[in-house]
Amino acid sequence: MSATPFSENLRGILALTACNFLFLINDALIKVVSDEMPLTQIMFLRGVFSVAALVPIIALSGGFAYARLLRNWPVFWRTLAEIVAAIFFLLALFNIPIANANAIAQVVPLMITAAGAIFLGETVGWRRWGAIIVGFIGVLIVVRPGLAGFTIFSLSAVAAAFAITLRDMTTRVMPRAIPATLVALCTAVAVGVTGPILAPAFGETWVVPSFRSLGLIAIAVVFLIGGYLTAIDFMRHGDIAVVAPFRYTVIVMAMVVGYIGWGDVPDFLMLVGTAVIAAAGIYTFSRERNLARLREEAAAGEGL
Repeated sequence: MSATPFSENLRGILALTACNFLFLINDALIKVVSDEMPLTQIMFLRGVFSVAALVPIIALSGGFAYARLLRNWPVFWRTLAEIVAAIFFLLALFNIPIANANAIAQVVPLMITAAGAIFLGETVGWRRWGAIIVGFIGVLIVVRPGLAGFTIFSLSAVAAAFAITLRDMTTRVMPRAIPATLVALCTAVAVGVTGPILAPAFGETWVVPSFRSLGLIAIAVVFLIGGYLTAIDFMRHGDIAVVAPFRYTVIVMAMVVGYIGWGDVPDFLMLVGTAVIAAAGIYTFSRERNLARLREEAAAGEGL
């Protein structure tokens, strides 16, 4: 079995780190706007701005020639997962500290490892299954169900993590010929249209947006599109087990942004839970690298 080239893993790692930063800045700007307008209106306006930015880019690059490739099940499930992830993560983001929402989302690499074993037939031993369980214990510590610090919106972040896992796994099996910009456009349209559809169900009343809010959403969309594109890129390059643990770079970023923007200071349980999640993910990463090295040594021995 040949190892994935270093350049492929490095590209995936850099794309994931960039993805963390881009989505985080988008989240922070949207969280600011949430003080002035409801969730579904933000989803719609963000979709409008995203489509306006993406259509010229796709047209100039000839991306619409590949539109027929969007008619496949992986793209459908990825788009549905993006809608669910957007709704639940934004609900969490608007109601709990940005660092808490991002900490809970860091269980995704462990979910991806489990999903890779269940759906893609990847080999996962009992040690890594143990790490997955430990990671979920870390999530429980952050969410703290039944304790004074518990909020139902923490469970919304957990639901978003499941949806993000589905999104990333379906991205892995999408036809590579589909341009990332076209997938991003599909996502933007779907999430944007969902806003007005859900507004009556959520009992939300839309407001006349201020120029400040519109400006912040427009800026957020630039970061969002960058996040969409890098999210597709990192799932298409490198080994899942090598690339996925670098999601944890967002934890420190989110703590800094949360403190600067809202004066949020993580409490002890949040730090402990985050450390448990990260430790479980890093162990999974280390275990995979050790197994990969043993496979390479065995293959080299067979070639002698």
